[in-house]
Amino acid sequence: MTATGTRQELARPAAARHGAGIARLDLRLRRRSTIGYSVGMALYTLVVVALYPSFKSSTGLDELTRKNPTIAALFGITGSLTSPAGWLSSQIYANFLPLLVLLLGIGYGAAALAGQDEDGTLGPVLALPMRRDAVVAEKAVALVLQELALVAATAVVVLAGRGFDLTVPVGNVVAVSATSLLLGVDFGFVAMAVGAATGRRGTAIGVAAALAAASFLLASLAPVVSWIRPARYASLFYWSVLGDQIGKGVTLADAGVLVAVGVVALAATVVAFRRTDVR
Repeated sequence: MTATGTRQELARPAAARHGAGIARLDLRLRRRSTIGYSVGMALYTLVVVALYPSFKSSTGLDELTRKNPTIAALFGITGSLTSPAGWLSSQIYANFLPLLVLLLGIGYGAAALAGQDEDGTLGPVLALPMRRDAVVAEKAVALVLQELALVAATAVVVLAGRGFDLTVPVGNVVAVSATSLLLGVDFGFVAMAVGAATGRRGTAIGVAAALAAASFLLASLAPVVSWIRPARYASLFYWSVLGDQIGKGVTLADAGVLVAVGVVALAATVVAFRRTDVR
């Protein structure tokens, strides 16, 4: 074996250790926000769950949504608001949880590469004996784990809500939690890709947030605006939470679209990051 080959072999275990350290370091640096989002969402969900028995017999709520279908659509309300699935969708899965997974995902995605580049902390990371692709992979793992903590905390409280007559199938709760996670991860990867391509955290946040807002409007207005209806298939919200996934369950098409978009966005991040000049 040549001297160069020996050095490469010795560097591989070190690179693996450094790679794992990148994910751990990012998670440690963002532990307060992750815990804050997760605990806050769990407490909010607990309130929603506890209030359901007081509203489940309120026919006035269903009458209100029937008379104002456009307003109901903007809040992601479909079907009966007082049914277990309708209550959880309107109060959690169609709006508030997606908002938090997007804030968490886009925020970290923009900071993971572009933000660290602007702060001058990305250069030392790339000085480690590891490939840029591995750095992106570690950042992706950190993003997924943050989103997992948030949606898992929500799901645990929702499942506990079965004691409050919220009898949604366990499989549906787990499935919609997974698609909520993928929604945040997808837009987080989009922010990461834009950040890697531009080196600008603000640009990454702006582009990803604009795409998320457009995606929500497409899916939420599709039921009440006929000319928008065909475009709902271009919305990640439609495939994740606004296709009544909590009531009907998640299909293979839902999961397939969300996974495919995430893979493409992550691949775009890798390609862009390979070409980036880091300060």
